[in-house]
Amino acid sequence: MKNQALALAAIAALSSPVLADEVEVKIEFPKPMFIGTPVPAKLPNLEQPDPSKIIKSFMAPAGTVNVASGKPVTSSDPAPIIGELELITDDDADGSDGCFVELAPGPQWVQIDLEASTTLSKIAMWHYHKQAQAYVAVVVQLSDDTEFKTGVTTVFNSDIENVHGFGEGKDPAYIETNHGRVIDAKGTKARYIRLYSNGNTSNEMNHYCEVQAFGVPGK
Repeated sequence: MKNQALALAAIAALSSPVLADEVEVKIEFPKPMFIGTPVPAKLPNLEQPDPSKIIKSFMAPAGTVNVASGKPVTSSDPAPIIGELELITDDDADGSDGCFVELAPGPQWVQIDLEASTTLSKIAMWHYHKQAQAYVAVVVQLSDDTEFKTGVTTVFNSDIENVHGFGEGKDPAYIETNHGRVIDAKGTKARYIRLYSNGNTSNEMNHYCEVQAFGVPGK
């Protein structure tokens, strides 16, 4: 019986998936851009700031890097009012002048082409964080389809009014800080990342400082 049990254990071990070694990935945050208590923003789904919930690092498969670094960016507004679209993937999340992109008012999106389908662990995004404001109707989607018509996975949705037509969002809106927002990509495999917004609580403009996507580059 003992030998039979050992044999069964060996078979189970061979048939079990082998998990890749995981390492701690630390996110590099820019310097804080505002001091003092944020001005209250009026959104029904606005979360209360909680420093204990800030994600500063996470565990991911060995070899995980920011696969969005330097990748091409397109947008529903191809001629930003301020800045160039490539600032969104330039590895600089600073909120200073010259470090962010301002898009036209109303619902807008930016899209990053990772240039290869990649399994993603986390996505970190920074809107303009020099002012204490919240961005409205933020949605983050992943797909292998450049037009986002098929195979779309939504990993974040705070669009409670369904402005973008993807359904009522359940994620909270939040005040922008230098810590941005780190989103769980849930191991989704995708080539493209598309991020939507519809202005902010200070004005109707849409801003991005940086978007980073963490995964193991394809060979």
